Amino acid sequence: MRNGLYPKLAAQGMRQNRRFFVPYLLALAGLTAAFYVMCALCFDPGVLTMRGFTYVLVMMQIGMIVAGILSTVLLLYINSFLMKQRKKELGLYNILGMGKGNIALIQCWESLYTALIGIVGGLVLGVVLHKLATIALASLLQFSIPFSSSLSLPAAIVTAVFFGGLLALALFLNLVRVRVSNPIELLHDGNVGEKEPRTRWLLAVVGAVSMGSGYFIAVTTKDPALAMLFYFLAVILVIIGTYCLFTAGSIALLKILRNNKGFYYQTSHFIGVSGMLYRMKRNAVGLANICILSTMVMVMISGTLALYLGQGEIIAAQYPANLNMTISFDPSQGQSPDLNGAKAMVERFCQEQTIPITNLSAAEYLHFNVLANPDTVRLEPGAQGENNDRRALYLLTAEGYAALTGRDAPTLRPGDAAVCGQLPTGFGPELVVQGISISEGSEVGVPASLTVVDTLPEIEYFRTTFDMNETLCLVVPDRAVLDEFWALQSAALDNYAANPTAVLLVDLDCTNDQELDLMDAWSDAVINDQQFFEGTGSWEYWRVNSRAEMAVDGYAMAGGFLFLGIILGIVFLMATVLIIYYKQVSEGYEDQGRFEIMRKVGLSQREVKSSIRSQVLIVFFLPIAVAAVHILFDFNLVARMLTMFGVRNVLTVALCTGGTLAAFLAVYAVVYLLTARTYYKIVK
Repeated sequence: MRNGLYPKLAAQGMRQNRRFFVPYLLALAGLTAAFYVMCALCFDPGVLTMRGFTYVLVMMQIGMIVAGILSTVLLLYINSFLMKQRKKELGLYNILGMGKGNIALIQCWESLYTALIGIVGGLVLGVVLHKLATIALASLLQFSIPFSSSLSLPAAIVTAVFFGGLLALALFLNLVRVRVSNPIELLHDGNVGEKEPRTRWLLAVVGAVSMGSGYFIAVTTKDPALAMLFYFLAVILVIIGTYCLFTAGSIALLKILRNNKGFYYQTSHFIGVSGMLYRMKRNAVGLANICILSTMVMVMISGTLALYLGQGEIIAAQYPANLNMTISFDPSQGQSPDLNGAKAMVERFCQEQTIPITNLSAAEYLHFNVLANPDTVRLEPGAQGENNDRRALYLLTAEGYAALTGRDAPTLRPGDAAVCGQLPTGFGPELVVQGISISEGSEVGVPASLTVVDTLPEIEYFRTTFDMNETLCLVVPDRAVLDEFWALQSAALDNYAANPTAVLLVDLDCTNDQELDLMDAWSDAVINDQQFFEGTGSWEYWRVNSRAEMAVDGYAMAGGFLFLGIILGIVFLMATVLIIYYKQVSEGYEDQGRFEIMRKVGLSQREVKSSIRSQVLIVFFLPIAVAAVHILFDFNLVARMLTMFGVRNVLTVALCTGGTLAAFLAVYAVVYLLTARTYYKIVK
């Protein structure tokens, strides 16, 4: 047999089966392009020169791993489908005189063509998308990055080797399948019917318990740290429940419908129920895959979008001024900062850097954790109890309240306090603070009390911090109250006691780049000038936080998350569409002969279309309906986890979740129209 025949037969086979191969090649090219983009960003030397580059590198590395795993699963799944559909063709080659070695050569040429079209085409597409991706990423990060727009040779090599290895693995599996099969099996494999699946009640019960447990964890978890800890447990339980209920629960439901004579013996119901029942074992796994992939897409995009959109609110709340200078001091060591001297030093430094100061104010506060004990109705530093009862207590002077908020300071007498926000349920107006020894669990020190006489709006500066406990902020008359409560919590917490804090809020008239340069100059001055802090009193540490630096780091993290969420969302959506498409095509060929028989026994064309439409609608929209339920129950857990990143605006999370769900439903509907049309053409 001439060697030139094999490439011709391979090309002819791919053309004749273009309905299967074209989506496969498009998927391979798309996955290759996505993988190349993330890989090129990891190898891009410009990334290493930007501020916050660590976030972007970590995000892209995670994305490469996830995309690699998904690509492996998806491409092997499609390859398995292609082999099943082509077994009759390969069996015919064998009967016409070709040995299995000849068939193996044809498959080798097909793999070569697939690599040339899919991988090379994907790399070309990846180079184009890389340029667009760098523009999009720079826009998300909100600062310029010296990205390279040329081909990244290391990224291209890594991508080509990885996907070339996947195609080699798929080819090896195909050759093994052909070698262990005989021609008769290959010819008749597609005609082997499905046995009626058994109703597995135990599996259905396991699925219901697993999904119910996952939902219970998602709805009842209130503590953000526990939300992060339990999230993956809840996800695993819901995934197990989804597979079990789609596999066992759907069969049980179909058999219940079949036993309902009034429902079952109608033309559209009879065809739909009987057809789905006999294929449900394989069908259910595909539906569960679609459901889980759809849920992943929506959770990734909505969560990362909420994190990104919340950055502006977080930065504005945590940085009421351009520079937040935090000074911590330990009264037990006789430390006390000279705030007037500190202000003078800051003014002198900014003047040397020719950066005008528009406002300079100071605030003093004390922050420590307490248990809002519902039994004793006391705030107890050092006490052990439920996480839901724990509070991050902030005590702030009236002068500090005015500095942090820009509002008028409340008028308070000795022993009075104003609460910012709400008190714990059952507390107030008199608040008693009693220290509990963290080591012995017994009461220590003299309790202190405050009478709440006013309610003020919450202070965003404290509310959006990364405390895992709910915030309770009390405004007190003066520094003397802070000293009293510092001594009280020190007796209870011992080595874990918190020190008082002073904050200098510095407003500047400068650009973000000038502010970043100022921070670099500050660091150099602290290192090189040993007399730099002279005249500022005694303190433990002085930390400077810049709004511009926070914006760089915050948007680097959130923008990297969102970019990764979009890239992986597209990859997962691609996987979802392909599974739906091949599922529709596979079922179309299976149903083709069955509906032809129905027409011959008298079923009208209208009844055939009605039956097809009802079956396709049920099978198609069941996964997305279950995915929407997953998203609904998952909302609380995602919102709680986002609070650990400073996103506490539930409305923002809700709008992102709802918008993502609506957009995904629109895309899903378009996919339905396209794949249903393919199904109808095959069945006709």
